[in-house]
Amino acid sequence: MKSKFWCAAFLLLLFVNISKAQFVKKRGQLSVLGTQLVDKDNNPIVLRGLSFGWHSMWPRFYNEKAVSWLKKDFNCNVVRAAMGIELGDYSYIKDPQFSKEKIEAVINGAIKSDIYVIVDWHSHNINLKEAKQFFAEISKKYAKYPNIIYEVFNEPDYETWWEVKNYAEEVIQVIRENDPNNIILVGCPHWDQDIDLPAEDPIRDYANIMYTMHFYAATHGKELRDRTDLAIKRGLPVFISESAGMEASGDGPLNYKAWQEYIDWMESKKLSWITWSVSDKDETCSILKKSAKSDGKWKDDDLKGSGIKVREYLRKYNKEE
Repeated sequence: MKSKFWCAAFLLLLFVNISKAQFVKKRGQLSVLGTQLVDKDNNPIVLRGLSFGWHSMWPRFYNEKAVSWLKKDFNCNVVRAAMGIELGDYSYIKDPQFSKEKIEAVINGAIKSDIYVIVDWHSHNINLKEAKQFFAEISKKYAKYPNIIYEVFNEPDYETWWEVKNYAEEVIQVIRENDPNNIILVGCPHWDQDIDLPAEDPIRDYANIMYTMHFYAATHGKELRDRTDLAIKRGLPVFISESAGMEASGDGPLNYKAWQEYIDWMESKKLSWITWSVSDKDETCSILKKSAKSDGKWKDDDLKGSGIKVREYLRKYNKEE
């Protein structure tokens, strides 16, 4: 009897591990149905994972092994490659070749690990010419992979929605010439807080578009959730592409209660969410200490409080359906 029990347990564990290993293979091409992100069979899907920090500031973590570890140990089913456009000596504006190599290392790692990956144009400003050139190259190279999600404007700060919308439509046109299907994320004014503005005037000429809202739980309260609820009620598909449990500065103490309230809310709405960030800066939101190796295999002692907590969340909620 014992041998039969252990055999059954082993087979169950093997099935679970295979299921985890084949996440994109199982869920396939994503699309937007109404306001919900759905898989190839039109079943609702929730993506949960981590964003790398600015590639131009923490390039050492931008490698395939780090992606593999985030899937294996944190149970991520998506990662976000945040390409810094202006900030740092290795920004896209200063060194586009280096930037593309780092972003593609994460993309290739996600494809190998069979998880989804957000290609994030990480800027607060409009750089239309550069964005169109970059997304033309990336979409041509990776259009055949259902793993890819394009984020065309991380966090507009003082731009109007009219400016953001016009910029986004031009970049989307470039992407759709190569890639007619993969999801495209569009930011909104005031650091992705004014989600009501695209709800009033959404992009209408393209399918599979979602709009990003960002929160930092110790700063942003119920008012932002209510605003997002109203946008969704008006028909806007929303994706939480950046979030965390501390203040919007990225520093200060973690507010576990407020963070849990946001997690509960997102789970109840089936909203996908990404936590910031895989980096080792001396701040609360960077999940790693300086002791962390570049290619994963991080011990508990290498993780800050935010890293411990987000790993707990991801292990809890990212159980394959």
